[in-house]
Parts: sequence; structure tokens; C-alpha cells
Amino acid sequence: MPAEVTEVRSLNEECGVFGIWGDPHAAAITHLGLHTLQHRGQEGAGIVGKTAAGLRRHYGFGLVSEVFADPADLAQLAGTAALGHVRYATAGGRILENIQPLLFRFSDTAMALAHNGNLTNAISLRAKLEAEGAIFQSTSDTEVLMHLLRRSPKKTVQGQLIDALNQVHGGFAFVLLTETALYAAVDPNGFRPLVIGRRPDGGLIVCSETAALNAVGAEFIQDVQPGQLITITDDGFTATQYTTRTQLAVCSMEYIYFARPDSEIHGVNVHQARVAMGRRLAQEQPADGDIVVGVPNSSLSAAIGYARESDIPYELGLVKSQYVARTFIQPTQALRERSVRLKLSAVRAVVAGKSVVLVDDSIVRGTTAIQLVQLLKDAGARAVHLRIASPPLRFPCFYGIDIQTTRELFAANHSVAEMRTMLGVDSLGFLSVAGLEQSVGLKTTAPNGGLCVAYFTGVYPTGLDDYQANLTRELSHLSINVKEVSA
Repeated sequence: MPAEVTEVRSLNEECGVFGIWGDPHAAAITHLGLHTLQHRGQEGAGIVGKTAAGLRRHYGFGLVSEVFADPADLAQLAGTAALGHVRYATAGGRILENIQPLLFRFSDTAMALAHNGNLTNAISLRAKLEAEGAIFQSTSDTEVLMHLLRRSPKKTVQGQLIDALNQVHGGFAFVLLTETALYAAVDPNGFRPLVIGRRPDGGLIVCSETAALNAVGAEFIQDVQPGQLITITDDGFTATQYTTRTQLAVCSMEYIYFARPDSEIHGVNVHQARVAMGRRLAQEQPADGDIVVGVPNSSLSAAIGYARESDIPYELGLVKSQYVARTFIQPTQALRERSVRLKLSAVRAVVAGKSVVLVDDSIVRGTTAIQLVQLLKDAGARAVHLRIASPPLRFPCFYGIDIQTTRELFAANHSVAEMRTMLGVDSLGFLSVAGLEQSVGLKTTAPNGGLCVAYFTGVYPTGLDDYQANLTRELSHLSINVKEVSA
């Protein structure tokens, strides 16, 4: 049973993966692709290159620009295929051995593995594997898949991978690089996004977001579908269903917060989805304001939508410094609060004397929202009406977002009226779950409009395996009525 997590620092990004096959500049293209995916993880980065001397790896803690500061680090990975990863730890811990891609050398081959997501049965699988003699080199759940693959009786890597994929549960996007092929797979619910593209010279790419395809001049081919395994070789790519027990449930936070606005996920542009959320929010939660202000950067699209629908002018009332570390990285509460003021500042000439409708994408701990409201008031705002372009976040996530406890989730412990008082705002309103689902507008008949909304409703689209006891314990601490939240 997993150890209980006692702190939620913020709504932390997931991870980003980028793989390419059949391009002489594979490592350099992967390097560029990882820069585009940097928002998905800032803890560490790595690239494995398929070189003339075999698979070689360079990895480390820090941003992509820091890990690959020396051009020689990238040059040693030159070859015709590569696999890269940017990481934020959702399982395991902050140790060098967990930085991906993980590279495995066997007597008959070498393989590199990168993963975005979280396996809900990794702990029990690991215990079983260790009892059978498996030796793990990391604490990451990613390594579980490799042990399962190597223990499979199937004769081909594809067969072994299918065997392994049918034993792991949860939310995942795996990419595996070998000397002869590049493989990619998505969980049966498609929680974590993965797309395929093609460069003009024929090189095939699989990565977390279409924005990374655009950055390297690749043409989008398709999303990797739930339960699908992609095999890429010199002959092109093939798609195989490793399971037919699938049901689309894309992580709704991809549209709300995680993904870049210039990315598309299952045919829906992220920016346009956020604008639609803002419009719907204005319909559901109108406010008597003079100006609409968005919290940079992920909330700007929703703020534009709110302004358009409400016919209230959109203004640049908050400015973000691009050179300050993200607040969730800070080790103490005091430093996190100070970082908010270093990162964001109010434009006094815009907000002074105004009734401000402040639009944010979500409230997690409440710390940042309290600071933002105070910033606007210190700059002379007459009133602040806070509008959140997502439902109240009240339940843990077990599919790859680092929120596995309700203890510090603001909305899990306080009513809307209590939150309004604690935030010091004149009014507070959230987008409804139905409003979220309809704003994204995925073309599907799957429940919840093809989205995972468990963080808002407490209704999970899969079994939770090792985490079920955690969930039961967490729900017993909730000070709100679960049935009312889910309604």
C-alpha cells in the first residue's frame, strides 16, 4: 500500500516525451522538441541516441538548457533515432536514477524507456517481481514495465510489450527505443496524450504534444488512441490494439492547465477549448466588473473568453516575469509566497479604482490566489471577483498528476463561501463539470465527454489498485458532502 502523501505543493506538471526514428539529426531534433515540452517537467531531462556505437545516454537534473549546456553532450548522441524526456516526479523520488529515459543493457540487446503518467498497480507488481528475483535500479514505476517485458515468454519485442502492457494499470504514455524500432503505447483510457508526426525528410516522431511537432517542422499524422501500440521501423509505422477494452477519458487538466495553448489533443485546440471555458464561465458565473484580467499564462485564453462573452474589456492587469522559478519548486511555504510576488506584479495604472474580474484556471492550495488578490488590492483595485475556469478541485489524482492527498486541496476542506472569505474576494465562482465537458467538446460518446473529471467528482474511470486504500482514507477526511460535489 502506498505511503500517505502529506503535502501538496501545487498542481504540478506531468512529464513530456519525444521520440524520433529515421532522421540523421535525431538527437538535435529531440533536443529542440524537449525545449518545446519543457513546461511539462522541470526537474530533469535526458536523451538516448541510437548511435553507430549503440544506444548512448546523457541525462541530469535541471532544465533542458542546463542538462545539455555543453554542445558535446548532444554531439555524442548523434545518430538516426533518439528518445528524450523531461520529468516532474509523480512516482518515485528525486534521485538521479529516476531521470529518464531509463537505459537498460542486456546480453542480447539494449533498450531505452520513457514514460508519462502513473501506474496504479506499480507497487504490487514491483513486490511480486522482486519476490521473483528482479533487481530494480530506480524507484520509478516506469521500470516495472521493462521487468514485465523481459519476463514475457513471447518471441518478439512487440509481443513482449503487448504482454507487459496488459499487466499494468493506470494512466500512461510509454515510448520504447531499441536498436531496430521505436514503440509507443497509451493506456486504455488515453489519460495521457501522445501524437505521431512526420518530418519532411521522412523521419517519424512520437511525442506528448502537437506543439513539439510544429517546433521541429513535422506534420501531424494522428493521436495515439487508447489501448493502441505504435511500432515504427525503417518501413514506416503500424498501429496495433493491445487491448480492445478501451474508453476515452483524457485528463481534463491537459485542456485546463497542462498543455500548451498551441497544441491539439484529439482534434481539439487547447487555446480554443480554454476560450470556450471562459465563455461558459461568464454565462454560469457572471460578475459586475469593469475589466477582466487573466492570470498569466495558462489562464489568459479563458480570460479572453470570459471578456468576450460578458462584454467586459480584457486588460493586462498582471504581468509575469519569465525569469523566476516556478512557485511549486520552492521548499518552504514562506518562499513560495514570496515567489508569487517575484513572478507576478499588478499594473497599477490598469487596475486602480476598478472592479476586477480575475480569471484563473484552477485553485489547488489557495496560496497563489490569496497572493494575487492581495496584489490587485495593493495596486488599488476597488473590488476583486475571482472566477475559476474549472470546477472545484477536491479529489486526488492517481493517473499522473502529483495530487494524491486532499489535506491541502483548498476546495476539499472549505465551502465556496468559506473560500471566498479566506481569499478576500468580493465574489467567487467556478465552472461546472458539465460546462467543462461541453467547452472541450470532444467528438465522442464516452462518459463525461471523453474526459477524466475525477478530481472534481470523485468518480474514477478505472479501478485504483494499490491506491484504493489511500482514496478511502482521504475521503474520510473530507469536510464536504461527496454526493453533493458529484451531483
